[in-house]
Amino acid sequence: MTAGMNARGGRARKFVTRRGAELCFTELGFGGAPLGNLYRPMTEKEARVMLDTVWATGCRYFDTAPLYGLGLSETRLNGFLRPKPRESYLISTKVGRLLEVCKPQERSRQDAFFETPSRRERFDYSYDGVLRSLEFSLERLGLDRIDIVLVHDIDITTHGSQEAADRHLVDFMKGGYRALDKLRASGAITAVGAGLNDWQMAEKLARAGDFDIFLIAGRYTLLEQDALTSFLPLCAEKGIGVVVGGPFNSGILATGVKADTHYNYGPAPDEVKERVHQIQRICKAYKVKLPEAALHFPLGHPAVVSIAPGVHRASEAKRNAQMMSAKIPSALWRALKSEKLIRADAPTPR
Repeated sequence: MTAGMNARGGRARKFVTRRGAELCFTELGFGGAPLGNLYRPMTEKEARVMLDTVWATGCRYFDTAPLYGLGLSETRLNGFLRPKPRESYLISTKVGRLLEVCKPQERSRQDAFFETPSRRERFDYSYDGVLRSLEFSLERLGLDRIDIVLVHDIDITTHGSQEAADRHLVDFMKGGYRALDKLRASGAITAVGAGLNDWQMAEKLARAGDFDIFLIAGRYTLLEQDALTSFLPLCAEKGIGVVVGGPFNSGILATGVKADTHYNYGPAPDEVKERVHQIQRICKAYKVKLPEAALHFPLGHPAVVSIAPGVHRASEAKRNAQMMSAKIPSALWRALKSEKLIRADAPTPR
């Protein structure tokens, strides 16, 4: 570990799956979407320097997906992870999309991922589709096994309506879920889960099948705790682990309110800006930086095994790790609850 780095970036949380296998998450994980040139191109040198820095902080949990850069995120992780001992890190990727070669002007997500391979995404949650997706991911990653496989984006955000999301849910439970369950039973993968933008669909999945891990993007943060109503208690009851992606809610909890502040992938509404102002005021009173509180808060819930913020630069990875060592006074959480800025029933870090 690099001198001056925060050891807590690599602080581990052991998690036992519902089938009795043990997974070791670092509290600070790595969200691999920026590695796929999310919002801006990244050179190969920049990508490697960033990954080297992430590793130096002690982070050993890496999450990726075929969607991220249309295969680019997985490909970049290949070269980085190949020299590392396989037991020294944990990796998750996702299924539910197949990438097809296409003309450059037809490639998917041109407004989000830049300078990517010319690929077009096609949703496929079927038995064969999920197996093909996983096979392609193994090739891109250069691995012979993946620890955690997550079905990706069966939610309203992605599919546009509850009806459409529910249709894909049925398709997955009839097809892709059975494929993953067999692979888990054989030991080819260790854990099965979902990576989603909403907790409501995660709860439906938790009630429909035998899931180990859910990765929820932006839905349990300093700004959002509705998942405490039913989803997180269900996870605690069933022994399901939760990874919190997007703990900064697309940036507003990292930077505070600015002219171009983003929340939930878009411009921040005025009411959200005002709430952030109030949270920041209390943080300042207790000499805590807003992003420090944002990183620490989700880890207070017993079901949460890791947080996985996306980082675009090596400096951001180093900063996040350093903030993980901050001492957050219990009085800060009490003050936020007293002013009804976080839910009274939210478990907070000790």
